[in-house]
Amino acid sequence: MLGKVLDDEGEWQLGERWPRVDPATQRTNLAYWDAALAELDALPLEDLSRAEQINAATFRQIVTTLAEEVRYKTYEAPLNSDSFFWTGLFPRQGGFSDVEAYHRYIARLRDLPRFFAENLANMRAGLARGYSVPRVTLIGREKSLEAYLVAGQDNPFWTPIADMPASIGAADQEALRSAALAAVAEAVVPAYSEVLDFMRNVYLKQARTSLAARDLPDGEAFYQSQIQAYTTLDLTPEEIHKQGLAEVERIQAEMAEVIARTGFEGDLQAFIEFLRTDPRFYAKTPRELLSYSSYVAKRADGKMGEVLGFLPRRRFTILPVPDAIAPFYTSGRGGLNSCLMNTYDLPSRPLFNLPALTLHECAPGHALQAAIAEEAPGEVPRFRRDNYFSGYGEGWGLYTEWLGTRMGVYETPYEDFGRLSYEMWRACRLVIDTGVHYFGWSRDRALAYLGERTALSTHEVTTEVDRYISWPGQALAYKLGEMLIRRKRAEAEAALGTDFDQRYFHDVILGLGSVPLPVLEAELDAWIAAGGPNPYADLPEAA
Repeated sequence: MLGKVLDDEGEWQLGERWPRVDPATQRTNLAYWDAALAELDALPLEDLSRAEQINAATFRQIVTTLAEEVRYKTYEAPLNSDSFFWTGLFPRQGGFSDVEAYHRYIARLRDLPRFFAENLANMRAGLARGYSVPRVTLIGREKSLEAYLVAGQDNPFWTPIADMPASIGAADQEALRSAALAAVAEAVVPAYSEVLDFMRNVYLKQARTSLAARDLPDGEAFYQSQIQAYTTLDLTPEEIHKQGLAEVERIQAEMAEVIARTGFEGDLQAFIEFLRTDPRFYAKTPRELLSYSSYVAKRADGKMGEVLGFLPRRRFTILPVPDAIAPFYTSGRGGLNSCLMNTYDLPSRPLFNLPALTLHECAPGHALQAAIAEEAPGEVPRFRRDNYFSGYGEGWGLYTEWLGTRMGVYETPYEDFGRLSYEMWRACRLVIDTGVHYFGWSRDRALAYLGERTALSTHEVTTEVDRYISWPGQALAYKLGEMLIRRKRAEAEAALGTDFDQRYFHDVILGLGSVPLPVLEAELDAWIAAGGPNPYADLPEAA
């Protein structure tokens, strides 16, 4: 979403404008992507080196997805119940390093009215042709705009201004503050006010009442394209639904074993009700929840040398989800610099889920994954380092939740049940996503299916199901990616025996950067066939 430009050293930096998203620009983009795919088709792939074949396969998936998004005009619905085009437009923490970066930031603030107007025009076009996000999944989401209607230093866009480094002189700081205050009052507040009015008085009144992606224009083909985009696998909705049902059955059996370890007398539903209502499992303050997650992250740190051969230098922090989006945001989300933990509605955030969530979002999950993508040795081109495939990235994240059982992270049967509940949550996604978008499930049926099989709170169940309804295909990536990694690990352990070293197995996965799942599978197969070597054996510091 961010408009970017190249600096003098060939690195991307945030520019002075947001990208153009109008239909004419979209058509230009599509022509460019189609031409790029035609050039790729003309290459003699069999003559390329192994590394270049990986590049080609990755590039093809990236460009195909970009082209399909334009072809199906997904830009006409630039939001879902979880993410909106009007959020995430300023840094999560901290400011910028120099005066020029602040000038570009203020210029972007001035560009918001144009950027928002193009998005609203696209959304009107979507409504006109019957393409929109289901209304029920957006109810109340417009409240996330309200924090931006305040002029002055209480506006969220002031955050980077309040954290200017001391290296910027006093006169420059004063000038930047004055310019930012004017931009917030004259551009930011009016732009957000217009979006809020549109959401309340137009979109929420006209958005579709149906749920299934199949109900959209060219819906069946669109849903299949979304499956391929997010999972990078050629699977049908029927195949995914069947796999999901099998995983649900397997995990239920493991849940029964863990319940027995707690000594609880009662069935799964009774145990889930016990977990949802006993106050011992819930934080009393946001700080307590953040502290619990931080403790888990630090315990995992102590095992990281047993998990990976290559460890990055970059570190992450743990922060609360911003108040403006917390009511509708997922439980947590991790990235290069920080992991966000949701402290909104603490009675809906059980502590026994936090070990799995922290492993997934922080380390060895997404934060560490992103750092390795930046720092790992090897000739990985920038377009692969900066890319993110959900099947690969979320598959790794879910895999790390299971990996926590090998790292000794789960200290109680309740935390282990939280892990299984999270795995069940992802398995249910295979069933619910395809159930809603292909088999025509109702929202109530989806809510009941997830609520009866996991220890997620009622708030989380509702937030998650609305996310699946409003974001077709995205939820499928997690379990399918994790299943592939665990399957390959089992094959490696069987084939290599005592020569299997999980550090090298993980180094191969993370050293590739984000790639389509078929590419990951092929590379792991080649690694197994080669005897499971250390991929960084030639480095001086390699163990």
